[in-house]
Amino acid sequence: MEALQLGAVQILAPSTSKFGPLGLPQFELFDLPYIFPNRDLLHRVTTGEVGKKLFDSLETKGIVGLGYWDNGFKVMSASKPLHLPADYRGLKMRIKSSKVLDAQMRALGCQPQVMAFSEVYQAMQTGVVDGSENTLPNFWTQKFYEVQKHVALTYHGYDGYAVIVNKKFWDGLPDGLRATLAKAMQEATDYENELSLKENNEDVAKIKRAARAQVYEPSTEEQTALRKTLLPVHKQMESRIGKNWIDAVYKEAAAAGVTY
Repeated sequence: MEALQLGAVQILAPSTSKFGPLGLPQFELFDLPYIFPNRDLLHRVTTGEVGKKLFDSLETKGIVGLGYWDNGFKVMSASKPLHLPADYRGLKMRIKSSKVLDAQMRALGCQPQVMAFSEVYQAMQTGVVDGSENTLPNFWTQKFYEVQKHVALTYHGYDGYAVIVNKKFWDGLPDGLRATLAKAMQEATDYENELSLKENNEDVAKIKRAARAQVYEPSTEEQTALRKTLLPVHKQMESRIGKNWIDAVYKEAAAAGVTY
């Protein structure tokens, strides 16, 4: 991120969680549990006014936002079955650095452990952590199914990236070229998001076929209990993220007929 701001590199696609330390905690609304109950609402936000305003807020940091790329919706995994909120109590759960994800895990009674992604497999293997949250492509490609006995398809949170570019570099491009690149980025974003959905669907099937971890689909009642436990994190994070940003997502949800 620093290299991008300095102009040492021109383009990046960091996780949306990375903007908090840059002084832009409003991007952490993407980390809120159950803020996006489905892909339609997510894309209504990322391609609509809320997504645009979030990108506008980057410009004070010398950054221009070009697109939001999905990794997918996250599932929970652990060394024990995860059905009800009580099952999470006391577990050491790996998270990436995020105040929101820390609050999420504490709401479940877990002990959140911030850890580099490259260290997670060994930490699971040795019992340094009991589990984690991850997208299914991450779970598959990193072979976490080899060292985690149970996966719960909670889809409780979203993980994605923001494609960003150095503002000075972007503004310095000829108008025609910039317009062509913006169009190409939109096409690439549409393609990436469809590819992400395809990979998520394929990878859950691969994990099941590997038969190393037990994949569990929570019942409606179990999902409701988990949602009820985690939704208070939205209120808890208002002062950090900004109530106006969270309310803007709620407004989009209401317009789409989504209730929390």
